[in-house]
Amino acid sequence: MFFHFPAYIVNQGDVIDDLCAHFKAANSKEIASSFSSTVDLIIIDEEDVYSKAQAEQILRSFFNKYPPVKSTVIHRLNTNPNFRYGAVSLVTKNGTFRVSITLKKTANVFFITELKIETEK
Repeated sequence: MFFHFPAYIVNQGDVIDDLCAHFKAANSKEIASSFSSTVDLIIIDEEDVYSKAQAEQILRSFFNKYPPVKSTVIHRLNTNPNFRYGAVSLVTKNGTFRVSITLKKTANVFFITELKIETEK
């Protein structure tokens, strides 16, 4: 049996899987390319709303302090066509973290509106 999917569905792939791979690669640039113009960033105990560029720098310094070893998607919500949520377990050389990613759709593209990195309990 052959299924035909519109190109836009195939090309977007699963945004949560893509982000999980970028976290494993410590690719702050690729992750930041999915940030909305401002992003609510919570890293361990620091929380604030940052511009895309500021958030990328903060994420880069997190990766410098905690080099990733492995990342795994542990939870995802993708039933709403305009909203995605994913939780990723991020194992680093200096500890394990739970990364929560909230995305909202704007002009047919998902953008990260909130990114939370907390030590895994």
